[in-house]
Amino acid sequence: MRSTGFTLIEMMITIAVLALLLSFGLPGMATWLQNVQIRNAAETMQSGLQSARAEALRRNELVRFQLVDSLASGCALNAKGTSFVINLGKDDATGKCDAQESDKDVPQILQKHSGAEGSANAVVEASAPSVQFNGLGRISAGGAQMLIDISNASGKCQPDGPMRCLRLTVAPGGDVRMCDPAVTDKTDSRYC
Repeated sequence: MRSTGFTLIEMMITIAVLALLLSFGLPGMATWLQNVQIRNAAETMQSGLQSARAEALRRNELVRFQLVDSLASGCALNAKGTSFVINLGKDDATGKCDAQESDKDVPQILQKHSGAEGSANAVVEASAPSVQFNGLGRISAGGAQMLIDISNASGKCQPDGPMRCLRLTVAPGGDVRMCDPAVTDKTDSRYC
């Protein structure tokens, strides 16, 4: 009579092989997850900046993109804020980020995003906490280029570490671009 199933030795070997594969794969998976969070935060901010610029063009009036520390009623501008608010430029959203997009009260908020959504470990460091686009889609009042560096609190960026940190640049003409500060080849499209 023939019995089907696994012997104890076969199961132990299978478990040992799986443990070995996991020990090699988990460090790479952690780095991959960190890089995904950085990419999510960068793409969300890039989309927010492009939305603010498009609204300024569409409305032919000033529109602000503001980095804030939270979306609560006591929010403050913060160059390290991972949340952002897009509002009409004549209004300042500071201290009023909890207002609904549909509220007619000042400030008129067009869009807002919490930094905790999808990229909780992202770290932001910007050259300025806000940028204002004019009706031509340019940075208003002769503003300088804005830089936003996005990394992860869990490690170091390349070349010193495994993470692929990203940078957003907003040119005085209003163009929003994502690049990789670790890329040194000037012919590479990811070059900053």
